[in-house]
Amino acid sequence: MRQLSYLRLTLRVLHGAAIFAAATLAIAMLTYTIFCAFGATAWLSFPMTFGEMTVLNAGMYMQIGLTVLVCAVALMIPTNMRMNALERTHRSFQMSMDDVARAYHLCHTADSAGVFTFSSEFDAVRERLAYLRDHPDLVRLEPDVLEVAAQMSQQSRHLADVYSDEKVERAKQFLTQRQEEAEAQQQRIVVALHAVQEIRTWAQQVDLEESVVASQLEQLDEKLQMALPALGYMLSRKDDNVVALAKKPAAE
Repeated sequence: MRQLSYLRLTLRVLHGAAIFAAATLAIAMLTYTIFCAFGATAWLSFPMTFGEMTVLNAGMYMQIGLTVLVCAVALMIPTNMRMNALERTHRSFQMSMDDVARAYHLCHTADSAGVFTFSSEFDAVRERLAYLRDHPDLVRLEPDVLEVAAQMSQQSRHLADVYSDEKVERAKQFLTQRQEEAEAQQQRIVVALHAVQEIRTWAQQVDLEESVVASQLEQLDEKLQMALPALGYMLSRKDDNVVALAKKPAAE
């Protein structure tokens, strides 16, 4: 973390030095070119040829072109500086908001645990601010950040009371009991379903056996109906008794 801070500081210094060098070079070249234009100093001169053609005043053209290019780059310096200032402001705001959120979280957690006891607004804010100042994780934070976090915690103390650790734990226990009861009821339903299925299967088996017995009784009845007349008896349907048949008279 410290090495990253050193690297950022080094890059910031190099960036500032580059901006200063570009601005200084642009001012110097523009001033020298203006002096050359009014004849106070001599233009840059050097021979330049393209094949057999010699370019006259090549140094002057080169000097003017470089001056325009450097000045164009220098004109971008204010825009770059505004962008850097905006980035630093945004980064500082982001860091401040992160610090406030971290301090508020610690204060709200302590409030949910019942650490704070004062009810009046002034005493409540002062008590929370003292807690944040004594917290070991918030030693490096600015007092303004701690004050904002304490005020936010005081404004949300109703939430801390509603969602206190005791009430949350009681709600969790209640939900745990409901879940256990639901699971027990589900197990009883499964056992009852198994019992119903077993009774249904048993009833079907008994019905099948009764059908077999009824079929066997019908077959027995048919056989009796066929066998009894040959023996001189018949089966009475009225009371299901076997009666003797009347004997035929003997032939005279």
